[in-house]
Amino acid sequence: MPPTAPTRDRLIDSARYLFWERGYAGTSMADLLDHANVNSGSFYHFFESKEALLREVLEGYLFALRPMIVDPAYAKTDDPVERIFAILAGYRERILLTDSKYGCPLGRLALEIDPENRPAHALIAKNFQGWIGAVRECIEELKPRLPRDTDLDALATYVLAIMEGGVMLSRSYGSVEPFDRTVTQLRQHFQLLLASKAKKKKAQTAKPRTKRSR
Repeated sequence: MPPTAPTRDRLIDSARYLFWERGYAGTSMADLLDHANVNSGSFYHFFESKEALLREVLEGYLFALRPMIVDPAYAKTDDPVERIFAILAGYRERILLTDSKYGCPLGRLALEIDPENRPAHALIAKNFQGWIGAVRECIEELKPRLPRDTDLDALATYVLAIMEGGVMLSRSYGSVEPFDRTVTQLRQHFQLLLASKAKKKKAQTAKPRTKRSR
């Protein structure tokens, strides 16, 4: 971290990194101050508490979702299905870069933050909803190719659940393999949904057979 970065930015960057690496509870005020190279007076000039800094980190994740995760994935392909899996591939890269140690920062905070801390959980949920919304955009494009009764919101939420579960398992196993297995099954799920609609459409357009005259 550049020592010339503004103090407030250094605190946010340090919190983002340490909360991801060690967790919220596992990061002490001393850790934050040392990592950001600031004193307590400077901290309380910008933030009233560690919890206030957490909320700032969560707001930052919300604003970074599109430029850091969604847009780079969308730029790789125009196909809506492949865009979904490009987003997931980005998380796979992060698993490999961290040697399967850190997982998803939002998922970790969601499990760790006390249920009574509703402001933080509301921001985590808002982040998740933004993620679901990005995936739903892709699924909306697929709507004509999906079975008529497909719940688009539920399918987008299912993709998030697959991603979070796969990341969590990879962190526990210390390997990217569980993530790869879950993503493979998700791809098969999409293939079955698309094939089901195509098969039904083919059956509806097939000409009925006529009896041959004797």
